[in-house]
Amino acid sequence: MTRIRMNLRNCAGAAALAALAVPAIFPNAPALAATQSEKAQLNQVVEALRGISTMRADFVQTDRSGQSVTGTLTLKRPGRIRFQYEKSVNMLIVSDGKALTMVDYDVNQVQRWPISNSPLGALLDPKRDVARYGTIKPTGNPDVVSVEVRDSKHPEYGIITLIFTRDATAPGGLELAYWVALDSQNKRTTIQLKNQRYGVPVTDKDFRWTDPRPRVRR
Repeated sequence: MTRIRMNLRNCAGAAALAALAVPAIFPNAPALAATQSEKAQLNQVVEALRGISTMRADFVQTDRSGQSVTGTLTLKRPGRIRFQYEKSVNMLIVSDGKALTMVDYDVNQVQRWPISNSPLGALLDPKRDVARYGTIKPTGNPDVVSVEVRDSKHPEYGIITLIFTRDATAPGGLELAYWVALDSQNKRTTIQLKNQRYGVPVTDKDFRWTDPRPRVRR
């Protein structure tokens, strides 16, 4: 197994869980914002993310060693997301709204994380009364908004930083440009998006996957 594939497998869970925060983050403005300006920016982030019903985008995933892979991201609210990697990476990460699944077709391995057990996964359902923790981080650029999301009571969940750029053509006037996931083992994964397309046709079939594990006859 190449180093890049090992790093991809190790960080894929954190990266995908980070992505799960995208569709429905902060249904109510958090009280952690120190200033009215920060509260206003958080509200803008809320509106921007709520404005995404479906989205497709190209992505580049980079680990802390600088190794990168590319692919296509498909998103549908609520709770569905798919990372289709380039052909050289025979893996898939997909959420069907109930569980997050990582499929490695080279070794016929499937790993699943129950969304309901993760605070990030809970963000997928705006009806759930779950605490959200977000802090605006200064960027030095009025056209760039950075939001750090963490649960101080559960450091094992890691830290997610979402970066937005101002774009009048994007939902809510903010476009999600990239995010950075830092897990409890200090493994850093960056997902950079480009060529974002909003409101594109997406069906539940786009989030189905083929199980590579051999069936056991009984």
